[in-house]
Amino acid sequence: MRLFVFGLGYVGAAFAESLAARGWAISATGRTPQARAAVEALGFSAVDPDDKAAMVEAMSGVNAVLVTSPPTGEGCPALEAVIPALAAAEAFPDWIGYLSTTGVYGDFDGGWVFESSPLKAQSVEGARRVGAERDWRQVCRGMGLTIATFRLPGIYGPGRSAFDRLRAGEGRRIVKPGQVFSRIHRDDIVSGLLASLERPRAGAVYNLCDDEPAPPQDVMEHAARLLGVPVPPDLPFNALGLSPATRRFYAENKRVSNALAKAELDWRPKYPTYREGLAAILAG
Repeated sequence: MRLFVFGLGYVGAAFAESLAARGWAISATGRTPQARAAVEALGFSAVDPDDKAAMVEAMSGVNAVLVTSPPTGEGCPALEAVIPALAAAEAFPDWIGYLSTTGVYGDFDGGWVFESSPLKAQSVEGARRVGAERDWRQVCRGMGLTIATFRLPGIYGPGRSAFDRLRAGEGRRIVKPGQVFSRIHRDDIVSGLLASLERPRAGAVYNLCDDEPAPPQDVMEHAARLLGVPVPPDLPFNALGLSPATRRFYAENKRVSNALAKAELDWRPKYPTYREGLAAILAG
């Protein structure tokens, strides 16, 4: 069995490693020599996505494709590289997974969003994801390929959590009354992808997130108490000094439902709240 990953980042590498442990052969993209060396250091085959012949070879006989890279103003670079290579290789993978974002929903004033909720992206990045989701579904429908889209909220896990910000002296408790965010542990994304790989449905869209949307300041406070360090002081949202990017991030307030993934994929997050996830990270 063969997996191809376009964008071997934090989640892509974890998913690839989980399938490699099951005996799958893995190939993944790297645009620079340094990036390809990093792919090969993990024991995977590295492919330059700009090398059309190499892409065709990588797609030959591929069983699954995961796309993690974000779209640009010109569209999705993975779509432009992967689809022609699949066609040239006459390859028909059983499953294509596309990682998107819950940013496609925009702001819901703290209300719940589901896969059927209207897409009201407020950010440029969210709007690009809406377009990329649409393009992937249309192309795959036309080619008879099975694609599943996964809308992800804030991702945390080993090496990328509130602990790391606290240890770096960058922990902040920005308080905006009524604000909540959904989140998900990296390993729960991997288990959701594996569940979809085992139960592929063409055109499927899933929210993968934990069970408890929570105020971000609560997460930071809990992490500080677990580490035994002082809890960072409250920083009101209207305080001076917040970057435009931070203000845009806090402009979207919603609770994301994972009910469909649970019902259709029989998936359950191992870390249903940030409490279990942070405890597992700290335990190593």
